[in-house]
Amino acid sequence: MGSSSDWETMEHAAKTLGDLGVPYETRVVSAHRTPDLLFEYASQAEQRGMQVIIAGAGGAAHLPGIAAAKTILPILGVPIESKALKGLDSLLSIAQMPGGIPVGTMAIGKAGAINAALLATAILGVKYPEYRDALRTFRKQQTEKVLANPDPSLSASSKASATADSSPGKKHA
Repeated sequence: MGSSSDWETMEHAAKTLGDLGVPYETRVVSAHRTPDLLFEYASQAEQRGMQVIIAGAGGAAHLPGIAAAKTILPILGVPIESKALKGLDSLLSIAQMPGGIPVGTMAIGKAGAINAALLATAILGVKYPEYRDALRTFRKQQTEKVLANPDPSLSASSKASATADSSPGKKHA
């Protein structure tokens, strides 16, 4: 991620990878404040055994693009929501890479971080069956969760009734 403040978004990628059993590392590497570190990190990532890089960046969001320029590993860019433009600036910066230097661009914010972890797992699943299986299990659980609660209004009213029933002194119409 480009700065420590990006962790609020990127922690969702880390949690998702951890839940899926995919090893990962987290690191702050700024395209603007530590460019030499970024060059070193990205150019040595493959030698260190990394196979996919998820790069979260806000504002000008150069981190994913510069990382992609320094390695042939797949780079998944997560636009961090910014205060000024709500992440649209980040999204456009990451998505508008010149031909020849691809960056997979995710949604802005938390959803993008989660999806980056899921896409990284799918990429790794091509080679590692345990990650493919973890992703299948995730998808199955996701489906079961939706099917278990097809009408959220019933759950909400049931919870409200249960709370009201258990509250002493409350009268019902």
